Amino acid sequence: MSEERSWTFLSNHAHVLICLAADPISRQRDLATRVGVTERAISGIISDLEGGGYLRRERVGRRNRYTVLRRGQLRHPLEAHQSVGQLLDAVKVVP
Repeated sequence: MSEERSWTFLSNHAHVLICLAADPISRQRDLATRVGVTERAISGIISDLEGGGYLRRERVGRRNRYTVLRRGQLRHPLEAHQSVGQLLDAVKVVP
């Protein structure tokens, strides 16, 4: 794509969920690079997702392993009838 992206259809929160569903042991540094935000932003997004019941973090040695909770309902009223799992299925994420 030759022109700079100024917007996307999915939020950074959705991008982080998609990345973690595909690679549950991703480091925050790697997530920041893939999503295109700072590590601090990733830390906040992960906290939001954990607090909202969409993500579980487990410490494994020196790393974290994340579990995306697919049954969580999407938050916006337009998509509230859909689950996180349905979103992941729509974008073809295979855990």
